[in-house]
Amino acid sequence: MSVASETLIDAQRYVRGSNEFTTSIISLLRSIGRSLLRSPAFRSIHPIFQKIKHTSEPAGKVAIRYSPVWGNDSCPDHELTIISANLCHGWPNQENLLQRLESFAQLVEKQQANIILLQEVSRSSKFKVDDWLSNRLGMAYVYSRANGHQSIGFEEGVAIFSRFPIDAPYLKEFSNGLNPFVRRVALGAFVDTPIGRMPFFSVHLGITPHENAAQLINLHQWVHEITGSQPALIGGDFNAHETTPQIRYAQGKWVDIFRQIHPEKDAATHEIRWPWGGLLRRSRLDYIFLKAGEQNWQVLEAQLLDSPNVPHSDHRAVLTRIKPI
Repeated sequence: MSVASETLIDAQRYVRGSNEFTTSIISLLRSIGRSLLRSPAFRSIHPIFQKIKHTSEPAGKVAIRYSPVWGNDSCPDHELTIISANLCHGWPNQENLLQRLESFAQLVEKQQANIILLQEVSRSSKFKVDDWLSNRLGMAYVYSRANGHQSIGFEEGVAIFSRFPIDAPYLKEFSNGLNPFVRRVALGAFVDTPIGRMPFFSVHLGITPHENAAQLINLHQWVHEITGSQPALIGGDFNAHETTPQIRYAQGKWVDIFRQIHPEKDAATHEIRWPWGGLLRRSRLDYIFLKAGEQNWQVLEAQLLDSPNVPHSDHRAVLTRIKPI
C-alpha cells in the first residue's frame, strides 16, 4: 500500500470516528448532495460541471504519430538541426493562426530542421495545430495537452516533431495543486536519429519566480532520471531571464548552446510593449540546452529566428545545429 493511500485511509477514519455530531453532519450533507444530483436544475447545468471537470483534469494523454509522413531520414554529415518555438496560441481569437503556422513551416523548411520542440500548440473543436503541422511538414510527432480541454472547444500544450521515427513519450506535469486549471508541463520522447537513439524534451515553465525556480530544478532531476548518461536536448519557453538564479543553475548543469557560440550577443526572445508601442521589457525566455552525456559534441550554429512574411509568434524561435565528434 502506498503512502498516499495510507494517508487517505487515515483521514477517512478520523472523519468517521471523530464524534457523532460530525458523522450526522456528513450524512446530512451526503443526503442533500444526492438530492441535488437528482434534481432537474442540476441536470440542466450538468454539461457545465462536466466541462469544469474535464478542464481541471491533469495532463496525461498524448497523441503520437510514430513515423514521418514522408520518408526522409537523411542527416547530412551527421548534423542535427533543432528549432524550439513558442507558437503563441492566441486564445480566444487566434488571430492569423493559419498564416502564422504557414510562415513557421516555411522557416522550418528553410533551415532544414530535423527536430522541432514546440510550446503553446493549440487545438480547437475544428483545428488541431499538431496534426496540421505534421501533415504540412511530413513529420512524426507527439503532443500533450497542458491547459484547456477539447470539451470546451480549446486546449493548448507542448509537442515534439521529428523527421525521424519517434516513440517512448514521457510527460511531466509541474503543479503546486493551488490552481487546477493552470498547469505547466514538459514532454520528452526518444527519436531514432541517424546518429543514434536520443531523447528530446519540450518544456514550458511557469511565470512566477518561486514556482519557476522549483520547476526547473524538478525538470533537471526528471531529465536525469530518464536519460542517465545519455545525451539529450532540452528546449522550450522557460519563462525566466538568463540572469535569474534558476537559469544560472541550468547553465551549470547543461550547455546553454546559444551562449556557447555567442557569449556577449543580445539574446532576447520576447518583448512586452505598452499599448502605445513603447518598449516595456525585453527578456530571454527561450532556450535550447544540451545535456552532453558521455558524447563529445561540436556546436556548429546557434541563432534566434523570426519567420518570414508573418511573425509566427510573440517569441523568437531558437535554432541550433550540432554534431557528434
